[in-house]
Amino acid sequence: MEVKNIILEVLKKEGNPLSAGQITEISGLDRKEVDKAMKVLKDEELIVSPKRCYWEAKK
Repeated sequence: MEVKNIILEVLKKEGNPLSAGQITEISGLDRKEVDKAMKVLKDEELIVSPKRCYWEAKK
């Protein structure tokens, strides 16, 4: 499964905003991979930041 899809799954499953560090812990992915994928997700407007450094899947 692609890293972007894993991140979106984690965000949807948790149901509350998470930091990149929390996503890394939950998913078991490498932090650098998470950061790269989150940048792409942000550019594609699939995730939003309700508060600084926390992200959630766009509804």
